Amino acid sequence: MAKMKSGRKLRGKLLVLGAGDIGRRVIACIGGGAEVTALTSTPSSRAALRHIGARPALADLDKPGSLTRLPRDWDSLLHCAPPPARGAQDTRTRNILRAFDRSRKTDHKRSSLTCGPSRSPAGRRKRTVVYLSTSGVYGDCAGARITEAQPLHPRNARAVRRVDAERALIRHARRGAFRLIILRVPGIYSETRLPLERLRAGTPALAPADDVYTNHIHAADLAALAIAALRRLRKRVRPQVRIYNANDGGDMRMGDYFDLVADTFCLARPPRLPRIEIKQAVSPALLSFMSESRRMDNARIKRELPIHWFAPTVGAGVAAARASAPAAA
Repeated sequence: MAKMKSGRKLRGKLLVLGAGDIGRRVIACIGGGAEVTALTSTPSSRAALRHIGARPALADLDKPGSLTRLPRDWDSLLHCAPPPARGAQDTRTRNILRAFDRSRKTDHKRSSLTCGPSRSPAGRRKRTVVYLSTSGVYGDCAGARITEAQPLHPRNARAVRRVDAERALIRHARRGAFRLIILRVPGIYSETRLPLERLRAGTPALAPADDVYTNHIHAADLAALAIAALRRLRKRVRPQVRIYNANDGGDMRMGDYFDLVADTFCLARPPRLPRIEIKQAVSPALLSFMSESRRMDNARIKRELPIHWFAPTVGAGVAAARASAPAAA
């Protein structure tokens, strides 16, 4: 598991939206340093969240009325929840922001009545938010190496909704609601997130002449980066909004990644097809990934959010996954 460089734990009250793989890794890594509440819309998952040290809050980002159950006194927010499956907006992010706006106004009114505006708890607390976005917001960059200054040009509906979420969060941050870090995340992999079934099914990859560059991050390293981002925000350093490419910095073609996984797990390499033929052989979702090529520069995140990398390269991460699951092949 990746570790924070300084070894210091996160403190305060943390609210986690989207307690899936990354959210749960973050909760487990914190190790009791923070008081954690995790939103879940599934009653059956509450026991598992308690087991890793979080207090579950039963609410649904698609049902604004249920969000009144969330705690009002959080200091930090980790937003890992994906957007909805349809539409041009991330209504889930918009719902949570509206809920927070309402709670802030209510707290301010109550505080003004009881102790006056100068002693308002809402005004005294400086809140921080870390949002896990996607590298898909950049769209196709024709294999160019890009920094966080690259203009956004989403090419699919998922990325359009992520851009909407980013912009909504940035607007709130610039109005002073909280300080914000956005992590733009590429392909996440781990011992349980590898394309093994795709390889066993013989799904083709692009021919070398048509192949695209992809970017990667091991789930353990992404969790460590999220904690480092939360800690950086608690230090009250400027600016109000900071954006990072959250990847390992490696350059790899998509087909080469599939070959690496196949070789490591003793599976057949995928057949290679030219782009004109592969459209008939893969799902629309996979074809979408095969239509975008970029190489993300991660110098900023390595400089400002230093961690001890669990998988500094994809090769190291895939080898570790194979070692932890010797019977997977």
